[in-house]
Amino acid sequence: MNQQFVAVNYISCTVDYRSRFEELFTSRAHAIDNMPGFINMHVLKPAAEGEDYLIVSYWETEDAFKGWTSSEAFRIGHRRGFEDLAKARQEGNPAPMSSSFKTYQVISE
Repeated sequence: MNQQFVAVNYISCTVDYRSRFEELFTSRAHAIDNMPGFINMHVLKPAAEGEDYLIVSYWETEDAFKGWTSSEAFRIGHRRGFEDLAKARQEGNPAPMSSSFKTYQVISE
């Protein structure tokens, strides 16, 4: 299957939150795995301290990716992280992580 569309989520974590973030992914719900158009995903840990984690997901189409981000499965898959963010907000603390997406079209393999 040709990998046509890639979404990269850049995740910045506070030093205190890094182990929790890794725990969330090593015990993930796998909610993404059965989404239509999903091909594969890699979670990359930075080699250098202070750099972003990368979550790289491969999709058949951009629409399939957008379907994931607006799905109930997405909310289920991210529930624990969202709860961590809400708890920090309720306690008046800064967010322990932040993210930004960039998307790409594959032009060569």
